[in-house]
Amino acid sequence: MLVFIPNFGMVGPTPMEEDAMTTTGKPTHSSSGNPYIPKGDGDAPVQAYIAAMPDWKSAVGKQIDVIVAKAFPDVRKKVRWNTPFYGKEDGWFLALYCYKKYVQISFLNGASLDPMPPKASKVEGIRYLDIHEDDALDEVQLANWIAQALTCPGVKI
Repeated sequence: MLVFIPNFGMVGPTPMEEDAMTTTGKPTHSSSGNPYIPKGDGDAPVQAYIAAMPDWKSAVGKQIDVIVAKAFPDVRKKVRWNTPFYGKEDGWFLALYCYKKYVQISFLNGASLDPMPPKASKVEGIRYLDIHEDDALDEVQLANWIAQALTCPGVKI
């Protein structure tokens, strides 16, 4: 079902896509390449999303997940609207999304980070980092942004 999420817009699989996912038992993907994963709380749904990320993107997803867990061992995880979210007690600070040519990290309080992640959003406060196949992920910078995000109020979704 499509759902309007403040800060994200219309998200989620169509009923036909939900049926396809449950009929085959395997995740389907949107036209952008994002896996359709049933919502769930905890590490397991996030790992299912990462495993379903196509091609090289799955390795990037694993790398990001490890960096987040090292930077914040008590991280909370969930999948909503086919998007893995990472959070803390007062809300969420990071999300992932697959596109055909890149993986996008959404910093939900990214405008508060220094330096700000490079890509602006139409939604106030959110900033993005796009990772393409040939990009080297700057693990030190990502860990620094995560550490900073933990000092900001979490975002309610």
